[in-house]
Order: sequence, then structure tokens, then C-alpha cells
Amino acid sequence: MRSLLFLLFSFLFSPAGAQVTITLRIKGMKCEECGHKVMVAVKQLPGIESMRFNYERRTTTIVYDPTQTCVDSIEARLAATGRYKASSYSPDEVIRRGFGLRMDDMHCQKCADRIAAKLKQIEGIDSMSPHLDKNYYFIRYDANRTSKAVIREALQGLGFTPVNYYSGPKVSYAYYNIPATQTTQETMDEVLILKGVEDVNVNPARKSLAVTYFTDETNADQLLADIRAAGIEAQVPPPHECKE
Repeated sequence: MRSLLFLLFSFLFSPAGAQVTITLRIKGMKCEECGHKVMVAVKQLPGIESMRFNYERRTTTIVYDPTQTCVDSIEARLAATGRYKASSYSPDEVIRRGFGLRMDDMHCQKCADRIAAKLKQIEGIDSMSPHLDKNYYFIRYDANRTSKAVIREALQGLGFTPVNYYSGPKVSYAYYNIPATQTTQETMDEVLILKGVEDVNVNPARKSLAVTYFTDETNADQLLADIRAAGIEAQVPPPHECKE
């Protein structure tokens, strides 16, 4: 038996009909589309009650009825997909992830230094690299200790407006000033559904709106027109004069 044998052993003594919860690592599962395929595969088994996903950790947490199925059956079903193979998961292991954040309001070395000082306070971040010429930070972290959401929230609290950064030629970025009353989740939702938009963030302190978008689907002028058509009073800010 595999490393999950101890779980199966404990299940033998569970009351009849009791639900069991397990968490498995899923190789190759990186996004919601992958998660949907994993769910479709696993839910073909009897007794699967629910499934939750963590895409940063590449894990799924499954609640099932042990009188109808078992860990071996779940792992075999995933192995049969040919792509999404399961393995044991431990909250103590290190799961390294890396990502870039674009911040058009990161203007100088002092800005970068402030960000570095903040990131060093977050458990699980093991390296960081600022790229001032392209206004982005690359961050490596342990997904069992922190998350993208925690990191983004920390940087936003410093007064920056981070959005996803990609090095591909078909990705670009926009940054606007907007009224304080529009720095809301509703504004983010409105912009996120616009054609070509990949990521959105707002910062009430800076009264800013930042966008990551695909250049083969929209362009700077069209994006601004679409944002304004959605009722958001966006303005391109004047060139920044850093006062740090």
C-alpha cells in the first residue's frame, strides 16, 4: 500500500456511514479548467460527497463515504486520466511557487526597498527580485506557508496596486486614476469582464486602477474607452515625479 495506508487503517474503525476527508496532491492541476476535469473524473466514483481545490498547492480535498469508495479507487481513477495523477500531501512539505507582480506605482529604488522590507516579514517567502525597468517584482514562496492573495494584500496595504505580470509579448498593462468612490470590488468586477482583461486591482489610498490585458484582444485606447463606457471615470495619470 502507499503512504496513505495509515489513513485507510483509521477508516476501518469509522462508524458506518461516517464521511472521510482526505487531501491529495494532483500533478498537472494548475487552473479551474484542470480542477473541473479532476472533479468530473473523481465524481464518476460512488460516494464522493464534495471536492475543494487549492491551485497554488495543486491539491484537492475530497469528502467521501468510505463504505462506497476508498483512496486507492480515487487514485486509480485519476491515474486513468493520464495527466492528473494523485500523490500524498503533507502540510509540512515545501511547495515552491513563483510569480510576478506589476506595480506601475513602484517608481524607484526606495519603493522597491519598502516592498522588500514588507515581503521579508511574510512567512514562506524565500526570494524576491525587483525589476524597476519593467515595474515588476518576481517573488518565490512556499504555498504551504503563504499565498498570492496574502502577498498582494500586503503590497496593497503599502500603497501599491499590484496585478499579474507576464513576460509574453502579447501582454500589456494599464494604470489609471479613478475617483475614491469607485475604488471598489464592483469596479474590479466591471473591468474584469471587459474584452482582453486578465487581471484587475484597485487601491483606495492611491485612487488607482491597474489592469493586465492581452494585446491581441484589445489595445490601450480601446481598453480605456471600454472602462469609461462601463461608467468608471478613469484618467491616465501624468508622468510621475517620485517624492520618495
